[in-house]
Amino acid sequence: MADHAVSDHPGVQHQLDRLATLSPGADVLGLDRIARLLDRLGNPQRRLPPVLHVAGTNGKGSTCAFLRAALDASGLAVHAYTSPHLVRFNERIRLAGRLIGDEALADYLARVLDIADGIGPSFFEVTTAAAFLAFAERPADACVIEVGLGGRLDATNVLEAPAVCGITQLGIDHQAFLGDRLEDIAAEKAGIAKRGVPLITQHYTRTVADRVGQVAAERGAVWLPKGGVWEATAYQGRLRYRDADGALELPLPRLPGAHQASNAALAVAMLRHQQALAVPASALRAAMGWADWPARLQRLGAGPLADLLPAGSELWLDGGHNPAAARVVADWFRGHVPAGRPFHIVLGLLANKDPAGILRALSGRAATIHAVPVPGHAHHEPAELAQMAGAAGLSGIAQESPAAALGWIARHADRIQPPVVLIMGSLYLAGTVLAENDQLPD
Repeated sequence: MADHAVSDHPGVQHQLDRLATLSPGADVLGLDRIARLLDRLGNPQRRLPPVLHVAGTNGKGSTCAFLRAALDASGLAVHAYTSPHLVRFNERIRLAGRLIGDEALADYLARVLDIADGIGPSFFEVTTAAAFLAFAERPADACVIEVGLGGRLDATNVLEAPAVCGITQLGIDHQAFLGDRLEDIAAEKAGIAKRGVPLITQHYTRTVADRVGQVAAERGAVWLPKGGVWEATAYQGRLRYRDADGALELPLPRLPGAHQASNAALAVAMLRHQQALAVPASALRAAMGWADWPARLQRLGAGPLADLLPAGSELWLDGGHNPAAARVVADWFRGHVPAGRPFHIVLGLLANKDPAGILRALSGRAATIHAVPVPGHAHHEPAELAQMAGAAGLSGIAQESPAAALGWIARHADRIQPPVVLIMGSLYLAGTVLAENDQLPD
């Protein structure tokens, strides 16, 4: 699934142009193309440091951020592969904790593309092969690898023997690839399970859990769901975790939102149930404050966009783009924004997302929806989104851009009660916002 990536580095841009030309017009999930690519590269995926593999619908990136932070705090060098990027393509690949440099990125993409004739790989498959090649050639102690889409047929699932696998919250998303039933989506995510490898998951409803357990059993994985051999609860300002090795009392995550305690707990459970890496309790505590993940309930600082709002305003950014994520965000803002304070949501959604479900999750409180396009991508038209917001009981206004929306909000703001503004809906939109506010991920 090409995502119109661009770079200001000529060498990287040349490879991205090649990649866009070679990628198939329609994405078909499967492991054949990535396996053939990697075979031509000498199968670098078999020479990686211990791998922590993470799937799920919502919370994958945050869970990976907690894993990285805990491993960093343990003094370990960590490679990481996540997607999508927000501003720079380099964000997808971290080498020993640092974003891959432009020269190295251009080189690895070129090496993959140079051997890709006759395979017709997808954008994500080439990127995955480049990441695995870089990880095999650069020293590190561990790899944190996020599934791109689904699990069973995702390009990252060529990994044969990870140290541990994890599955985060499950929800309805990517129906064209994964189906409309949560049980079927769960089975696809559980497809990352490997024989003899711990599979750590959140707690799911019975029917979903039964499907995950069935797939884990078929694959010979050691399934360890929350509420079984491990448990975690946010209580009295602490994250209280326990398993067979004992109990931990951890700080709550610095990342906002009650859902981040669940993501952090999953990361802790993954680290406590693998044998390849030594991670002391002190590192798990440090990770609660160290973990950082842009565009997930991120409060934006001063910058060209934030400065459009009057003094005392708050500007937040979140990449939630499905109903489950929208419910989590809505719950957090219900507790954060006091009654009577103006609340505005700048919303942009890709064409393949569920606007009605997202707007239902956001309804139930006084909020104005400012519908915007997602530049460079097929998206729901702002006028359509604004009309749907009205049907959900929210005020809806079509705007040309986030900057235009913020300008409108500023012109209509009450200086005594400055507004709280949330920009949300698409990670591509989030990337545009971060770039325009001069707040690049690092």
